Amino acid sequence: MSKIYIDITAPLASGMPQWPGDPVLESWLVSALASGDEADVTALRLSAHTGTHVDAPSHYLAGAAAVDRLPLDALIGPAEVIEVAGPMVTAADVAKATLPRVLFRTANSAREWWRLPFRADAVALDESAAQQLVEKRIAAAGIDYLSIGNAQVHRILLGAGIVVIEGLCLNSVRPGEYGLICLPLKLEAADGAPARVLIHR
Repeated sequence: MSKIYIDITAPLASGMPQWPGDPVLESWLVSALASGDEADVTALRLSAHTGTHVDAPSHYLAGAAAVDRLPLDALIGPAEVIEVAGPMVTAADVAKATLPRVLFRTANSAREWWRLPFRADAVALDESAAQQLVEKRIAAAGIDYLSIGNAQVHRILLGAGIVVIEGLCLNSVRPGEYGLICLPLKLEAADGAPARVLIHR
């Protein structure tokens, strides 16, 4: 039986929300068929943390590994989507995790967040949840908005070697077990990178 793949990547598009202070996504044609050029060629300007992306340890930890040094086996393999009802992801939510990769589907997924203005009140992990992920030796953790939590949450996770995936689109995804494929761009020495993320059954 063939696998059914679900793309949980936010489409990169001008006007999508970005973390305050980061450059907004811009794209333009530097060469255009319509202008008589040989080919369409698109240029991009964006933050490494635009849309669906992966955080490297160096994002918050000086001297730590960059995104091109991340272990890909942390980003490929069995995963589970856990539904979270509350305004924060807590240790009680993390306690449900049984697989090495966890994606949290929260109230952020009630809307297509990538088409709406930035929200400062998006659901994220609290520090107890981050610590519980460390204690469970989780390899990768993802969230359905632009940040998995505050600076301390990032430091707890990244310091323990947990790969952070942010900006997931889980609107039509049911809780349960899946296979995960998350491939960040191999940006040399970068603190993060946009990623294409798929789950499958």
